[in-house]
Amino acid sequence: MGELLTLIDDLVQYRPPFIDITSHAAEVIYEETAQGFQRRVKRKRPGTLGVCALIQNKWDVDAVPHILCRGFTREETEDFLIELRYLGIDNVLAVRGDDSGYQKPLQFGRSANLFAKDLVGQIADMNRGKYLEDDLLDADVSDFCIGVGGYPEKHFESPNLVTDVRRTKEKVKAGADYIVTQMFFDNARYFEYVDLCRAEGIDVPIVPGIKILATRKQLTSIPRVFHVDIPVELSAEVEAVAPERAVDVGVEWALQQSRELLDRGVPSIHFYVMQSSRAIGRLLDQLTID
Repeated sequence: MGELLTLIDDLVQYRPPFIDITSHAAEVIYEETAQGFQRRVKRKRPGTLGVCALIQNKWDVDAVPHILCRGFTREETEDFLIELRYLGIDNVLAVRGDDSGYQKPLQFGRSANLFAKDLVGQIADMNRGKYLEDDLLDADVSDFCIGVGGYPEKHFESPNLVTDVRRTKEKVKAGADYIVTQMFFDNARYFEYVDLCRAEGIDVPIVPGIKILATRKQLTSIPRVFHVDIPVELSAEVEAVAPERAVDVGVEWALQQSRELLDRGVPSIHFYVMQSSRAIGRLLDQLTID
């Protein structure tokens, strides 16, 4: 937690309008015992609510928690959203979530959202004053601004980009107010994606997602984990320099991406920052934002 708070403290000096906080469901492993394979919860990740409250109240920056389908019931989601409202947090990003191998048993009549569009629909219902229990007392109308994910290079489970855009449209029709894209390293992919979305009738803001490539190892890890391409020019530049200078190449590449995107009038830029603020700090120190 201390490292996370230090990271946030470093970032807020650049006056970001918002900070996203990724949520995670629990993870499980299967262990072979004398009684056979036993499932054991390996990791639970509390703290999203507390971190968001801290960001919003200590640093006066809008916190945007990720709301997940996987690992959470609809009832837990509703309770979490009510807590967010109480804390004055009204921006959320609704995503299905990664498959962590954890399948929470649904007991006592509880239910789960299968897809992001279902989760968006639940949040949008709360914005209309509709809760899971029809006779709920004091069921106030919420006012959540709902974001969803978009994939300029298509979601890895989609057969093609056109189908993926149509799935995104379903999320927008369910009530999404804006889209934040997966990271990309070729701006042409983003502009083509926006054109496809607009042709499909999607008219909400589409915020580009940028990640600074910081190590040579990420040439293989990023495509494997996030299912995105690294342009030939970028990978060649990284491989041509000493390993410790890979971050120099990555910062310059992301800086040029950001400048072009801003020149083309994007609504904002979402920077993917994982563990360190050093690379993004170097970029922001050079980026002029009106």
